[in-house]
Amino acid sequence: MHKLNLSDTRHLVSRTSLGQEWTDIKALEGKSRAEAVSILLHPKKVHTPNPPPLAQWSKLNHLRSKNGTSKHNALMRMNADNERMKEWMLKHLLTTKTPVNERMTLFWHNHFTSSLKTVEHPRLIYKQNKFLRDNAMGNFATMLRGIIKDPAMLVYLDNNENVKGKPNENFARELLELFTLGRDHVYKKQDMQAAAIAFTGWGVDLQRGTFKFDASKHDNTPVTFLGTPNITNGNQIIEVLLKQPRTATYIAEKVWHEFVSDGYPDPRVTQRWAKVFRNSNYSIKALMTEVLNSDAFWSKKYRGNMIKSPVDLIIGTLRTLPFPQKQSYTDLANTFRLLGQEPLDPPTVKGWAGGKNWIDTQTLLIRTSFLNQITGYNKSTQTYLERKLPPKTKGMDIVNWLSPITPVLPLPRTPGKIRLVRALVLDPTYQLK
Repeated sequence: MHKLNLSDTRHLVSRTSLGQEWTDIKALEGKSRAEAVSILLHPKKVHTPNPPPLAQWSKLNHLRSKNGTSKHNALMRMNADNERMKEWMLKHLLTTKTPVNERMTLFWHNHFTSSLKTVEHPRLIYKQNKFLRDNAMGNFATMLRGIIKDPAMLVYLDNNENVKGKPNENFARELLELFTLGRDHVYKKQDMQAAAIAFTGWGVDLQRGTFKFDASKHDNTPVTFLGTPNITNGNQIIEVLLKQPRTATYIAEKVWHEFVSDGYPDPRVTQRWAKVFRNSNYSIKALMTEVLNSDAFWSKKYRGNMIKSPVDLIIGTLRTLPFPQKQSYTDLANTFRLLGQEPLDPPTVKGWAGGKNWIDTQTLLIRTSFLNQITGYNKSTQTYLERKLPPKTKGMDIVNWLSPITPVLPLPRTPGKIRLVRALVLDPTYQLK
């Protein structure tokens, strides 16, 4: 049975966690694939910290309904609360004891997309974020049934405006195109229209910030959806979608892009993953067990082929290395904004595109500047940093720990762990995982 070496465990942890912390990597070294994957996918109890102080929905909504100073004050409070939520999220990412579950939470947040800017009430985004975290390694069917009644999602996709006699198709479109089937797969325009009718009257109580079904706004006319007749409500739409083989395949393809490669997925592999997913009644843990044990995930050709996201680069570096955090959470949030990944604020309903979109001439300079700043040291801090680095490590261990592929720049000839670490972090290959 093949035992994982340091380079193997670095690959596994860097793809599934937040950075590549030495203790996590060493804990898996020498184990088989199955053993290492099982350890990763059975984390400690998941915890969502309390949110920062936020305005109550009812109070904020009352102020926003007025004109002049009250409306302006409500907007200012909302913007301040949004910034508090972003800083809250960054702090949680840096301190969480369950980074693998957090990686999955980020994946689902980019799948079931909502944003602070559009929803305009951070308390609803907090509730959604907690829901995604609680279910991140659970069951996709359960998550799908919950997200269609999630207040933040219903506000984000305008379903408050989806009423009898004047259906709004936005929610139905994204449910089919982005959440379950993928664009131009299986469904037709008539199916989208039928789904919109089934979800009429599904909205949010704007005073309480909770899900509300308004029967007076619901069109109870039976519709046919994906060949299934007599559909009268959104719950039935979800059950039809879960019976579609394409739903599991679509999720498998997205998992490929998140954990294996930015390139076009191998359909032979994703179909096999999808079959496992369907047969497990949509167990996310069963799917991820299959993915992380697959030859595709471990293939040499897919190592070091993905560009790190800002979360990978910033949060990952700060969690991995002993260099002190030199930016406040406010400044850190601004760095994320400049790099195109504002916490809890995806740019569009499609989420962050990722891959090569993370890099351009501007963001590359900002990335390099951040790494330069964070890894800077002087003689007074060198001894402290040397002591904080993993003990008894040889030079090649550090290279295999921090580099997914062979560094392209010459390594320093002068001995010293800190010097070597800084050189590896500033090497272009460190931008990859």
